[in-house]
Amino acid sequence: MLLLNSQTVDSSNTSVVDQATEQLSAWQKYWQTIDWDRVFSIVVQKGLTILAVLVLFYLIRRIGSFLIDQSFERQKRKMTDNATRIETIHALSMNVFSYTLFFFFLYSILDTLGIPVGSLLAGAGIAGIAIGLGAQGITNDIITGFFIIMEQQIDVGDYIRLTNLQIEGTVTSVGIRMLQMKASDGTVHFIPNRNITTISNLSRAHMQVKVDVRIQPDEGYDKISRLIDQANQELAEYFKDEIFDGPTLFGMVDLGNSNYAIRTIMYVTNGKQYKLQEEFLTTYVKKLNQNGFTIPNEPIVIGK
Repeated sequence: MLLLNSQTVDSSNTSVVDQATEQLSAWQKYWQTIDWDRVFSIVVQKGLTILAVLVLFYLIRRIGSFLIDQSFERQKRKMTDNATRIETIHALSMNVFSYTLFFFFLYSILDTLGIPVGSLLAGAGIAGIAIGLGAQGITNDIITGFFIIMEQQIDVGDYIRLTNLQIEGTVTSVGIRMLQMKASDGTVHFIPNRNITTISNLSRAHMQVKVDVRIQPDEGYDKISRLIDQANQELAEYFKDEIFDGPTLFGMVDLGNSNYAIRTIMYVTNGKQYKLQEEFLTTYVKKLNQNGFTIPNEPIVIGK
């Protein structure tokens, strides 16, 4: 019985050794069939090609970045008042150039390695469609922001009104994806560019100011007019750097329900309209009171 078991074990060990010997022999035959000269030639050829591609794209990137930087530096020296817009377009141009260059670089490397780029692009196209459908909002932001910047619709520091959103304030940042603006109460709004449909820029032209002071016409319209005109001349000299046209005495206007006022019209620097309106109205009231004229203080009732 022991002899039989010993013979079985020896037979099993012999079988394992034979299998290992056969596998080793197969590997040796496969190893010997490899054309190592050809493999070495291909590795050297591919390596040199990849090295040449690296050097070529490095030079293209350096030269392209230099030309873009120089171009925008010249623009900044010519257009010092639009430095923020130029910086934004500069950054956008550099990003587009870098991403485009990286795409062609990756394509060249994969093609050199023999990877089927066409199949990868087909698969990437399907994935790109799926991603694009989910990123439509961001794409719209970028496209809209690009045209806002390129068409010079707004600048940092402009006072604007977004009609469709009923928001107004001073622009603090114009981005390729988002607009930032600060309202008069200090609230900072972050608006995605795709939500912007109508921009009313109040800083591109002088603002009209209407100053109405209520009067009693039976107290002497001519005398009141002369006092208002005198006040206008004094204030126009004092605020000459902020007033571009006027002040012009428009005359009497009917506010409704037998309420009359004398109106003055002028055009002033944007942002100064509220201050000047208050200054002019305060001066009118003081001058009329000092000369004994009445300023009606009853509320105006509409629809009586």
